[in-house]
Amino acid sequence: MASLDQARDLLGDFIAHPTVSADSNLCLIADIAERLSDVGTRVDLQTSPDGKKANLFATLGPEVPGGIVLSGHSDVVPVEGQDWSSDPFEMVERDGRLYGRGTCDMKGFISAVVTKASDFAALSLTRPVHFAFTYDEEIGCLGAQALMGWLKDNGVQAKLAIIGEPTMMRVIEGHKGCCEYTTRFHGLAGHGSDPDRGVNAVEYAVRYVARLLELGEALKPRAPAHSRFDPPWTTINTGSLTGGHAHNVIPEEAKVEWEFRPVQASDFSFVKSEVEDHVASVLLPAMQKVSPDASITTEVMGEVAGLEPATENEARDILLELTGGNRADVVPFGTEAGLYASLGMSTVICGPGSIEQAHKPDEFLALDQLQSCLDMLDGLERKLHG
Repeated sequence: MASLDQARDLLGDFIAHPTVSADSNLCLIADIAERLSDVGTRVDLQTSPDGKKANLFATLGPEVPGGIVLSGHSDVVPVEGQDWSSDPFEMVERDGRLYGRGTCDMKGFISAVVTKASDFAALSLTRPVHFAFTYDEEIGCLGAQALMGWLKDNGVQAKLAIIGEPTMMRVIEGHKGCCEYTTRFHGLAGHGSDPDRGVNAVEYAVRYVARLLELGEALKPRAPAHSRFDPPWTTINTGSLTGGHAHNVIPEEAKVEWEFRPVQASDFSFVKSEVEDHVASVLLPAMQKVSPDASITTEVMGEVAGLEPATENEARDILLELTGGNRADVVPFGTEAGLYASLGMSTVICGPGSIEQAHKPDEFLALDQLQSCLDMLDGLERKLHG
């Protein structure tokens, strides 16, 4: 049976692979693929369009519908500018804690799952156990979105999904979506003494942000009844507005970086349609009246579906039983869970460590959290055996 020492040692090996989102994750994926293949797991890799990254999807048991997916992301956030007490890519143990970039977010869960793979492989499985490890979760769930297409194309019809994000082993059944955009404004430069002869990109960016603020207020009364999120409504945030060069120059270029976090699918459609209509019917005609070449373009940085709590959720019920929890919660941060739910899987989030440690210097995972994750997986093994 998988032990804490095995999982700890494996986590150290995984931390040593510096899989920052801006860089390749192939070293870690190759390491995991070899370990899973050694216990008889069928491994498939899906390479990113640039060939520098890959998802791993592996299976134990028969190729039939109704399996369970154990999922985690392989990428970690950068460490530049952070004051670490030790090398972030060399795991250090101090006072019952394992320090290193990715220990809780989320290589701790991955190490526990890979450690347990040999135990799952020894079972006479009647339904498959799948392992899914993705790239670029931290910058828009890009790998998971590609994986969803691969699962559909290959007819993989799992029934349950456990996403091992750090929740202190609490069972999480819902979170808001996260949609991020960069909107660029191209106007017409000119001398500041005659503003009407130019198209001030910064001013149109300000008008765009003003519309976002109006929509933010309009979303508050749309909050679902008995919403458990805090705040209960869909939020909009303007992260940055940049443009211009000097006091007396009409700026030709401007950029707005913004996001919104929908609590329900209808709010996603509402915000998108309202923003697009405002651009097409108000802002762009006014800009192009002066300069036909003026433009407003929006780049989608990431559109990650939320996980809406469901009345019936088999994965939630199983995890509550395995962890001894008495209720499932919701969280404000985003995960890949909504993507799995979109394929019809009963989906839940539960993993070792605290999100309060994620993305910070001296990120750590407590050993007792890693043990709790192994205990949960031991319980899952007993269910699969039964």
